[in-house]
Amino acid sequence: MKLGYRIRRLFKVQALRLSRELGLRGIPIRLLIALLHVLTGKHTSMRMKVQMPVIMFALIMLVALTSHSAAQDPKSQIKAEIERLTNSLREKPITDPDYAPLSSTAGQTLQKAAEALDSGNIYLSLEKLLLAEDFLQGARLAVEKTEAVKSGLPAFEAEWKEVSQTITGYDQELRQKEWDTAPAALRALSETAIGRATPLLEGGYGFAVSTKPNEGLFYLGQAQGEATFAQFAASVRLVRNGAPFPLRSILPELQRLQEKTNAAFQPPRSIQLHERFIALNSTLKLAQELDAQKFYAGAAYQYLEAVRHFSMLDAPVVEAASQIPLKDGIVAAQKKLAASKQDDSIAELYLQRAMAQVVHTDGSTASGDEWRSAQIILEQVLPAYFATKKPLSPIRQTSIKTVQITLVRWPYT
Repeated sequence: MKLGYRIRRLFKVQALRLSRELGLRGIPIRLLIALLHVLTGKHTSMRMKVQMPVIMFALIMLVALTSHSAAQDPKSQIKAEIERLTNSLREKPITDPDYAPLSSTAGQTLQKAAEALDSGNIYLSLEKLLLAEDFLQGARLAVEKTEAVKSGLPAFEAEWKEVSQTITGYDQELRQKEWDTAPAALRALSETAIGRATPLLEGGYGFAVSTKPNEGLFYLGQAQGEATFAQFAASVRLVRNGAPFPLRSILPELQRLQEKTNAAFQPPRSIQLHERFIALNSTLKLAQELDAQKFYAGAAYQYLEAVRHFSMLDAPVVEAASQIPLKDGIVAAQKKLAASKQDDSIAELYLQRAMAQVVHTDGSTASGDEWRSAQIILEQVLPAYFATKKPLSPIRQTSIKTVQITLVRWPYT
C-alpha cells in the first residue's frame, strides 16, 4: 500500500472522528481531503508527506479551539439571545391592542439591553434582558392562547400543566447547577427569575379560576419567560473575578427592613405613595421567599432592591449642583470595585444601573426619579451591600406572638 494512500486514509478517518467529537460539522471534510491531496501529490517531499498528518491535526485542533472559544464568549451568548428575541418581535409582531404596549416596552428594553452590552455593562444587560423576556412571553402567550382556552377552564388547565412541567424541569436543573466559578450577580439573576416563576404560575391559575381562563394567560406567559431566562442565565459562561461572594441568609436584614416598612406605612404617605409601597412590599416578599429556598444570591439582590425602594419613599431632589459630583462618585465606586480581589458583581450591577440612569446613551435628560435612584444606590444600597458580606447577625426574637399580613397587588408588580 502506497504511503500517500495510507496517509490519506488515516487523515480521513481521524478528520471524521474529530468532526464528530469536536462539533466541527460545519467544516467541509471534502475541503480538508482536497488539501490532503495537494500535500501528498507527487511533487511533495517525503518529509512533508510524513509530517502532513501532524500538520493537519494541528490545523483542525486550531479551528476547533477557535470555534469553541467563540461559543464560550459570554458577550456573544447574550448578544445572540437579545437578537433572538428582537427578531421574534420583528418577524411576529404583537398587534393586539391590549398587549401591543407591552410588546413595545419589551422591544425598547431589548434595545437598552443591547446598548448596555455594547458599553461593557454585562450585568445590566442581563437585568434588562430578564425584564424583556418577562414582558414578551407574557404578552405573546396571552395573544396566542386566547382562542385555545375559550372553551373553558379545562383548556386553560392543559396549557397551565404544560408550562408547569417546563418550569419544574428548569427548577430542578438549576438546583443542581454548580455555581462555583460564576459571578454572584449571574446567580442572583437566575435565582430571582426561577423564584418568580412558580408564584406567577400559581397566580395565573388563581386569576383563571376567579375570573376567566384567558385572564390567567399573561401571568402564565410571564412565568414561562422568567423560567426561560433563568435557564439561559445559568448557561452564560461568565467567570467571577476574585474570591467568592460570602452567601448567607439575609433574613435578619429583611426582618428589620420589614419592620421599618410597616412603621412607615401610615397616612397620608401610605396613600400618596401607594405604588411605591406596593413595589417595596412585593420586593421584600420575593426576597423572603428566595431566602427561604436558600437562593441566597437572589435574596441578597432583592434585599438591596428593597433598600432602594424604601429609600425612594422620602428621597430628596438631587439638585443640579450635586449631579456632577454624583456621577464622579459612581465612577470612583466602580473603579474601587474593579480593583477588588473579591466577587463584587452584585454591587457592580447596581452601579451599572445607577450610571445608566443618569447618563442616557441617546443623550436624553435623566428624570428626577432616576437621579434619586442613582444617589440612593451610591449612598444607601452600596453600604447595605457591604454589610451583607459580614457574618450573619442574630435574629431578634419577640416574646409576643404576632400575625403579620402584608397586602400587595399580585403578582410582583
